Amino acid sequence: MQLNWRAVMSILEKLKAGVITHSAEETEQLAASFLQSLPPDSTIALYGELGVGKTTFVRGLARAMGINDDITSPTYNIYYLYRGKTNLLHLDAYRLENETQYDELLIDDFLITPYILAIEWPENLGSRLPKDHLPLQFTIIAENRHRIRWKDDQTRGNPGQ
Repeated sequence: MQLNWRAVMSILEKLKAGVITHSAEETEQLAASFLQSLPPDSTIALYGELGVGKTTFVRGLARAMGINDDITSPTYNIYYLYRGKTNLLHLDAYRLENETQYDELLIDDFLITPYILAIEWPENLGSRLPKDHLPLQFTIIAENRHRIRWKDDQTRGNPGQ
C-alpha cells in the first residue's frame, strides 16, 4: 500500500493538536481519515474513560475498511474479529486482570497480514502492548464535544491529558 505522506502528516498534525468532534459521525469520519495514514499491520491504542467514543472510532475504521458488521464494544467477549480485505481485530482489555491473560486469548493467531488491531483500555496489557502502537487519547470536554489527540510520551502516563 502506497501512503500519501502529505495526508499522513496532515492528520498527525491535527491529532497532535487535538481534534474536537461534535457527533458520532464526525468521530467516524476522523477514524476514516486516520486509517488512510496507517501502514498495514498497525496497532492503535485507544485511551480514555467509558463513553468517550473509542468504539465509535473503531466503527469508523470498520466502515472505511468496507466492513459493515454491527460494531459494538467487545467488553464481555473481550474481542471481535471482523474480516475484510484488511482484517480488523477490536480488543477491549477492560476486563483483563493482568497482562498474561492477553496470551491466553491467542490474539496473535488472528493477526494475519494485513490487519488493524484496535485496543480499548491498552493500559491493562502492560508489556504485552506492542511497542510500535499508535496511541490516541479520547476525552469528553463538554456535552457532544469530544477531543481525540495523539498521546505522546509526556502524556502516556496521565490519562486525563
